[in-house]
Amino acid sequence: MRRREFITLVAGAAAAGPLAARAQQRSAMPVIGYITNRAPGEDPNLFAAFHQGLKEGGFIDGQNLTIDYRWPDDKSDAYPALVADLARRRVAVIAAIGDFAAVAARATPTTVPVVFLSGVDPVEYGLVASLNRPGGNMTGITTVNAELIPKRLELLRELIPAATSFAFLIAPGPTGNSLSRDSQTAARIVGVEAHILYASNENELDAAFLALAQFRVGGLVVGTGGLFNRRSQQLAALALRNAVPTIYQYREFAAAGGLMSYGGSLIEANRLVGTYAARMLMGEKPGDLPVQRPTKVELIINLKTAKALGLTVPLTLLGRADEVIE
Repeated sequence: MRRREFITLVAGAAAAGPLAARAQQRSAMPVIGYITNRAPGEDPNLFAAFHQGLKEGGFIDGQNLTIDYRWPDDKSDAYPALVADLARRRVAVIAAIGDFAAVAARATPTTVPVVFLSGVDPVEYGLVASLNRPGGNMTGITTVNAELIPKRLELLRELIPAATSFAFLIAPGPTGNSLSRDSQTAARIVGVEAHILYASNENELDAAFLALAQFRVGGLVVGTGGLFNRRSQQLAALALRNAVPTIYQYREFAAAGGLMSYGGSLIEANRLVGTYAARMLMGEKPGDLPVQRPTKVELIINLKTAKALGLTVPLTLLGRADEVIE
């Protein structure tokens, strides 16, 4: 071998060495399959919260972890295929965000750890054996929702005491039937008439608000669901355009111009999903991690929207608010 050829070969090997090492390191990184109803850039605050939870557990995307994002493009029947594909790829953990994703994740092999974020009752829907001892390959975070429907109705009626009928907007899905029953029960207890409306896509949202005009309701209580979470700005705009006082679960709605919100924090819930995913990556078993249920709730009032609707918010209600947006 000539001297020049030898030097070239050695130099090439030296350059390739670090590249090969880095490629091997990337391939050795654990992969989290992250299924959500939002595209990665659609709500950066929620994704940032998930990353924060992972970071608290010692994992940073791109450094010692890879995240494989999947979303269904508003097709609720796409979740089983997304879950199955991630399971075939043998990801280290699946993070299933939302009711449809959580329920679809029941079909994962028991060797694949799953952490979910959902509003369904995880025991009733067969996600876990019990809240304290899940027992299988799934655990996660549940949001407080159905229990707060009576309170949301009470808050709305306190703002509009003369109203005798209210509407409830519900997304069809795993929790749709139970939310409908809970809404009717809440209205019956308060002594007002209930009108149940459903919406599973953007067009049906517009149709639901058109129907409200026929019912002449005093206000609207919006149920939880991936569609509503993604369409906070559209919901707020429709409510204001149709002059319907509306209350929703999450702060994002009030921040987008909605009248009121009363519920927990989506950001905190997503952070907790990240912390559980990190613990699973460290070897902890989902069956040993109790299902978490954050109980802190916040009342947010958008005073600017109240004025636009011609409503005067009682001082007693303002005094109980955790945040007033002006």
